[in-house]
Amino acid sequence: MNKKNSRPLHKRGRSISSRLSSELRDDYGFRSLPVREGDKVRLIGGDFKGVEGEVSEVDTKSQRMVVEGVETAKADGTEVPISVHPSNVEITDFEEDDMREKIIERRSEGGQKRRKEASEEAERSEVVEDAQKEKEVDS
Repeated sequence: MNKKNSRPLHKRGRSISSRLSSELRDDYGFRSLPVREGDKVRLIGGDFKGVEGEVSEVDTKSQRMVVEGVETAKADGTEVPISVHPSNVEITDFEEDDMREKIIERRSEGGQKRRKEASEEAERSEVVEDAQKEKEVDS
């Protein structure tokens, strides 16, 4: 039994995350978000690749979700939903409630901080390179 499958359900919910579409990634500044019911997603893998739909159910125990429009026919002709793994979907739209706004705010601040630190580091390395070039020219 591996560690991922023995976690309690409230901790498994965090691992049911999917990547954001490139438009959302540019808007919010982070790559992924836990999937919830009501999110609009696009399938990016599997037999239903390209299908867009709304998440109608999230199963934390099996770490899968049900997307509207992703169904298969049984032998008697009835349609049954197919569960999809979160790695095979991309979030195209989501509702911003109070909890999600806190997540967005926290992650956006982290991204801004990392980008600021990276740009400061790049400036410092440029200054060091310029100083080394001046020493070479002087000697």
